[in-house]
Amino acid sequence: MLRFGFAAVLLVLAGCSAPMGPEALGPGSYQAAPDPGPFLTPADAQRAFPAVVARVEPVAEAICRERTRGVPCDFQIAVDTRPGLDPNAFQTLDDYGRPVIGLTLSLISDARNVDELAFVVGHETAHHILGHIPRQRETALTGAVLAGVLAQMGGADAQTIRSVQEFGANVGARSYSKNFELEADGLGTEIAIRAGYDPVHGAQFFTRLPDPGDTFLGSHPPNAQRIAAVRRAAESIGYVSAW
Repeated sequence: MLRFGFAAVLLVLAGCSAPMGPEALGPGSYQAAPDPGPFLTPADAQRAFPAVVARVEPVAEAICRERTRGVPCDFQIAVDTRPGLDPNAFQTLDDYGRPVIGLTLSLISDARNVDELAFVVGHETAHHILGHIPRQRETALTGAVLAGVLAQMGGADAQTIRSVQEFGANVGARSYSKNFELEADGLGTEIAIRAGYDPVHGAQFFTRLPDPGDTFLGSHPPNAQRIAAVRRAAESIGYVSAW
């Protein structure tokens, strides 16, 4: 999950309806979505995206309502259409606390099949369902407070304390970010399956991304670890992928 402000020209996809209600697709069930085959061009991916959203969004909203209390579950799917942006997807909240899933057009265009698109959307909606934004804020605050206290105990001046607090907030926020990504991969896997897509196939897009490795302050787990987590999550709900 990458979050950034994007006051830009947006294509907002909302209020779509799935061909089959998500309540009919419980864990272990699978109704395959129409497979147009591998995308040959970026335009193919862009044309397929609304149909993917029409299946994934209602499932994510149903799971959100099932597993949360007092949390807005009306997802807004927004596409940043500005040219020249790097492939990116993120989950954030609008000024009223409603969940927004943002994707750059370049990310959609880079997808090679509908399963990749479905997995990305499912993953980002999972961040909201799992409450990762408030949890990350909480860990950042805890890290900042602890670092500040330690600096004060050591007799640091005000400027040093502020610097230490900023570092502590950064470490606190990132200390759980890898776990958050793996959690979202797991729930995103279930969302994709219940929407009729193969998340194990979809997670193959990790093989085309630079591997973040396992650095101390890295925000994402190694790609191989994420693919393995998706496979385990799929198998745990009885879904067997051909990939």
